[in-house]
Amino acid sequence: MQPSAYSIGTNVKLLIDRSDGTYCFRENKSRVYYMPEKILKLAETIPKDNLVSVGTCFGKFTKGNKFILHITALVYLAPYAPYKLWLKPSAEQQFLYGNHVAKSGLGRITENTPVYQGVIVMSMSDVPLGFGVTAKSTNDCKVADPLVTVCFHQADIGEYIRSEDTLI
Repeated sequence: MQPSAYSIGTNVKLLIDRSDGTYCFRENKSRVYYMPEKILKLAETIPKDNLVSVGTCFGKFTKGNKFILHITALVYLAPYAPYKLWLKPSAEQQFLYGNHVAKSGLGRITENTPVYQGVIVMSMSDVPLGFGVTAKSTNDCKVADPLVTVCFHQADIGEYIRSEDTLI
């Protein structure tokens, strides 16, 4: 997943200057971590070679120097994402098993969402479930057949269990 697809724009300031303190991003062993500054100061006492993880892993840089977003960033990005898609309760489990979203499972979608736009997939009770890419624009979804795919599955919270050893 490319982070530009899930861009939160100027809302990144809200991730750094929070009401409960100042937070920051740090890179260690090609992974990007998000943490409070006070945790960062404590982590600086540990040699970098001995440090496995600190804070929340937002993603990693590949060997080709592209940034891959991890599912662990979902709860931090969801409140600030401009494009969201909500699933009907009957479609949530299918999405969490890695299936794409059909129009019949679409509860609602942010107005004016373009085609191939990165979206945060939410339950109808506003619980973030994962990342997706729209296969149809908002206007196309309104007239689409119920069995047409409207969102391609990218990642979901089930990855915590399926990819537990590679998320750190």
